[in-house]
Amino acid sequence: MKAITATTAIPEKKKRQFWNIFLQQKYLYLMSLPFVAWVFVFSYLPLWGWLMAFQKFKPKSSFLDQEWVGLQYFRELFHDDQFFQALRNTLAMSCMGLIAGFTIPIIFAILLNEVRIQVLKRFVQTISYLPHFVSWVVAAGIVTKMLSTDNGVVNDLLVSLHLIKEPIQFMGQGNYFWSIVTAADVWKETGWNTIIYLAAIAGIGPELYEAAKVDGASRLQQVWNITLPGIRSTIIILVIMSIGHLISIGFEKQFLLGNNLVRDYSETLDLYALNYGLGMGRYSFGTAINIFNSVISVILLFTANGLFKKITKESII
Repeated sequence: MKAITATTAIPEKKKRQFWNIFLQQKYLYLMSLPFVAWVFVFSYLPLWGWLMAFQKFKPKSSFLDQEWVGLQYFRELFHDDQFFQALRNTLAMSCMGLIAGFTIPIIFAILLNEVRIQVLKRFVQTISYLPHFVSWVVAAGIVTKMLSTDNGVVNDLLVSLHLIKEPIQFMGQGNYFWSIVTAADVWKETGWNTIIYLAAIAGIGPELYEAAKVDGASRLQQVWNITLPGIRSTIIILVIMSIGHLISIGFEKQFLLGNNLVRDYSETLDLYALNYGLGMGRYSFGTAINIFNSVISVILLFTANGLFKKITKESII
């Protein structure tokens, strides 16, 4: 009887603790309500639109009057060669962007952290993250002009160094497109992504570096044994989140830098959904593509989280 009483008393105690904490932090909960409402309205409420993928959707008809077709549009999707080509392009550019978009900012953050002249450090940091605030429309124009065969900086430099005899039409050859998109993205976002790693490095205790200096460790050894382990958690979290978005890389860069000559290499899944779904009035087909993107992204997120949790004992879920 005493055991039963003790067992029932535990949940009651937890309830009291919950309500005590809730009353103490009621203003924090109230402050979070607008953000919860925003997430619900813009992230969860639109999921109702996923039903369009299972209907032969007609904008003029009501929901009850729509014709249900089951998995018809998913079957069409997986029998379309253009879809697999877009999937190949998406995975290729996202993997290249993932590798370059993480290694380069980390290296840049470590090098920037080693700069002892504060004025120079702030100047370089400011210059490096300014491209982040430039729209992709402007950035794509700059990249296109630099790679142009008509007085383009890159071609002029290669010709002057006698590395090539004639200017190369970079924007007209598909085998260059993935590298151009990756390089443009790295140029635009490296400085901004570096801020996160610099903040993580700033949280490492200076006494660790002082102890390493006393032991005779070089600056390279300090980076390898103190800096990198100190920001490992930040790196892992950002890698997991990026893997979750591996297949949803958008279409702005590809749309602005691409053209008909490189279409076989520039079309991503989002651009495929725009062209063959919304652009042709096939709303149900476009919705099926977006459902595929979302489901694969969730699978990738949980898979990456599980692997890192098993290997490094760290996760975000």
